[in-house]
Amino acid sequence: MSILNSELSLPVVAAPMFLISGPELVVACCDAGVVGTFPALNQRSTEGFSEWLTQIEETKKTKTPYGVNLIVHRSNPRVQADLQVCVKHKVPLVITSLGAVSEVVQAVHSYGGLVYHDVTNRRHAEKAMEAGVDGVICVAAGAGGHAGTVNPFALVGEVRSFFDGTVLLAGGISSGADVAAALAAGADLAYVGTRFINASESRAPEDYRNMIEVSGTKDVIYTAAISGIPGNFLRPSLEACGLTSEHWERKVKVDLAKELDAASAEAKAWKTVWSAGHGVATISDTLPTAELVARMKKEFHARLGELDKVRKKY
Repeated sequence: MSILNSELSLPVVAAPMFLISGPELVVACCDAGVVGTFPALNQRSTEGFSEWLTQIEETKKTKTPYGVNLIVHRSNPRVQADLQVCVKHKVPLVITSLGAVSEVVQAVHSYGGLVYHDVTNRRHAEKAMEAGVDGVICVAAGAGGHAGTVNPFALVGEVRSFFDGTVLLAGGISSGADVAAALAAGADLAYVGTRFINASESRAPEDYRNMIEVSGTKDVIYTAAISGIPGNFLRPSLEACGLTSEHWERKVKVDLAKELDAASAEAKAWKTVWSAGHGVATISDTLPTAELVARMKKEFHARLGELDKVRKKY
């Protein structure tokens, strides 16, 4: 199986977003012809996670593959149980974060599934390759959520120099023209998150969507103060929670067990401190996923046409 050989409307994977991506968004993405994904931890129990997979499998109308994000960090107490559920359901794509584990890759490969791994630098990509992953997701500067600081062109080029698997690029991709740019840079697929927060089927509250529509790159703050892992968050949501620039510099220990506890401060923080990437600069509306993907497809082909004119000129 290869996602690159799937019947996609666009070479796009909708990134799994904590508390935002649910079955509704996944199905809408797949039915629109892009790969829909969600984090396993968005369901508060392994049993509920399995039920979501059943819902997706019984609801989506196309053969477009879907994916699940597994956090394989040692502080995630559910990783083994959730992995077993993925094997049981034969999830087509498993996206691993915070650690490349060969045992996870082997489990997914046992039924013919694919494993893509998030990386922010060369060292992470090399470890992912050693673990046997099928794809590497270059989470470059400007991506929403947990992100890196390397320029997207440089990161894709560096990974391409030693990895011949599928390469995805994340970071500030909000339009079809951006998708074309990602492919021009050497990626096989674009990894799009923030743009899908403002899809009608996402689980983002209205205030979150509104904040994205009025925010620009100056409103995106890179900090590790929320989860212990550096990521991009919206300044207005940080300030609304009383988190000033003094707080942005603090260091927090990574502990996913606390984030899974609905009563903990960490879990509550994710509900009120909102993540977004630099792509907010060009987002000004909320619309159904089908319309969003159709518009991106039109933009994608328009940009390819313009690039073809450039190619003929030079």
